[in-house]
Amino acid sequence: MSPNLESHIKSQVPALLLRRFFGGAGRRRVFVQTETGCVLGMDLDRGDNAHTVKRRLQLALNVPTGETSLTFGDRVLENDLSFIRPDSPLLLTRNSINRSCSTPCLCPVSKDFEHKDRSGLVEMLSCSISCARVKRLVDDVVTAIRSGVDPVPIGSGLGGSYYFRNISGDRVAIVKPTDEEPFAPNNPKGFVGRALGQPGLKKSVRVGETGFREVAAYLLDHDNFANVPPTALVKITHSIFHINCPVNGGSPAHDQKQQVSSKIASFQQFIAHDFDASDHGTSSFPVAAVHRIGILDIRIFNTDRHAGNVLVRKLDGGTGRFGCQTELFPIDHGLCLPENLEDPYFEWIHWAQSSIPFSEEELEYIKNLDPMRDVAMLRRELPIIREACLRVLVLCTIFLKEAAASGLCLAEIGEMMTREFRGLEEEPSKLEVVCMEARRKLAEWEPYSPVIEQGEDMDFQFSLDMLGEYNDVIRSPRFNGLGAKGNGFRNPLSKLVESIDEDNDDDDGRSESSKRSSERVHSGGLKFPSADKSSGSNGSVHALNRSADEQLPSSVCFVRLSDMNAEEWNIFLEKFQELLKEALQERAAAAGQRMKQRLGTSCKF
Repeated sequence: MSPNLESHIKSQVPALLLRRFFGGAGRRRVFVQTETGCVLGMDLDRGDNAHTVKRRLQLALNVPTGETSLTFGDRVLENDLSFIRPDSPLLLTRNSINRSCSTPCLCPVSKDFEHKDRSGLVEMLSCSISCARVKRLVDDVVTAIRSGVDPVPIGSGLGGSYYFRNISGDRVAIVKPTDEEPFAPNNPKGFVGRALGQPGLKKSVRVGETGFREVAAYLLDHDNFANVPPTALVKITHSIFHINCPVNGGSPAHDQKQQVSSKIASFQQFIAHDFDASDHGTSSFPVAAVHRIGILDIRIFNTDRHAGNVLVRKLDGGTGRFGCQTELFPIDHGLCLPENLEDPYFEWIHWAQSSIPFSEEELEYIKNLDPMRDVAMLRRELPIIREACLRVLVLCTIFLKEAAASGLCLAEIGEMMTREFRGLEEEPSKLEVVCMEARRKLAEWEPYSPVIEQGEDMDFQFSLDMLGEYNDVIRSPRFNGLGAKGNGFRNPLSKLVESIDEDNDDDDGRSESSKRSSERVHSGGLKFPSADKSSGSNGSVHALNRSADEQLPSSVCFVRLSDMNAEEWNIFLEKFQELLKEALQERAAAAGQRMKQRLGTSCKF
């Protein structure tokens, strides 16, 4: 394909389509990123494995690859790379996660780097649904860059972000490089100190992983229900991007304009607006717009929905989609879909609109949500997304559907997900309490055993007094119904985060059977064996790829979702739904009185 075509993106479309259909049989384009932010595009051959990829990375970028692992989401890549899709981002991480913050960042900004990476200026990664809507914006940006229209850094916020413009100089996109996030190696505002893949601003959201969450929020906003701007993950190259530690010995400030660097970043359409919700009274906001943003936030467990990330556009002389004078656009979804439940933040809980009951249209939308279909879509469009994030999505979508069907309004649903402080202590949310009880019930469940069905349970017909040292076996969760006391289960509202060492200390002097039983108790709920790590040809799960909240000193974590295998997860969901119905019935009993207290008599929209 001729490189002189006017559109850079058009020149890539035929090759992109061929790779989509025949990627498994031939060469596939992937983008490898180091934990310090270096990015290199390379073609994978059929015989390539993790070793050959790391060798190429070492030769091209002059970075050390010893004691490193090549990862793809939750998986550590080894010999078979055939399942890697074209245009996928891979991450090279060090095996020792406790790297000193003073370790130098080896960032490939030498003069010949641009010749080593033959990628285009902007290349879209993986996602096909968002490609169609974002492709025109990418086309405009590439044309502008080639015409000398440079992007503009954005001064606000904790991370690095940039306005990219079209040939007329108008802002058309906001680009946020993953290695310039807060705490990331190349953060331009001084918030550095961690490598990509380590816990970030929220400890259950890893550094460098907010970008794909932005894309996930857009993909989950079916039919543009909440007005999330079109978003895609891209590999983008420009000299405007920030590099903290150049390898050629110069200072970052001196070399910034001369050196070109490639980044993996989120690429989102810029929305022209008049102000954000923090600069405007909320009484003029359409009820339906607030509800729709809230419905999305509940589904994706948004931990950062403050007024500053709701854009407001005034519609002078006209009306918007809900017949009102203002239109709302939710942005900044990088802290949604955490790897475990924590404390979300929903600014709209305090807005009167959230106390208005859902409309029939909204209830129908919620009813038609299918969390399993959403999970399948995200696995297809964003294969790097972690399984723990998908579990949070499933749990929260089920919760939303049940709560809405029970007659709860948006504010009440948000309150059930939000933690409370009593004195100086943080209490679990109503949602977390239900999850904790579901995990307790899960501990009493044992997988079906055909041996037991064949009558071998006759071994346990003896008197407990006759069992002697084997009495601990009867105390396991399987025999909880026999009335044995002291089975080790803890009150879900007791101290909920304890180290494995403490559990081991408690086990001293007991039999191995009893130890194995009590190892299941953890975090106020239960700690199960890790999810099935076998992957066959799909690689193995890295020892360091534990849930992000396990890589920092323990804080309040009331319940974990990531440590169940597939069978346990399905049983947990069954128990969760049973318990949730009971909790919602109790909650709905006093809903009418709370509604009157919240709304008062003067609310008009």
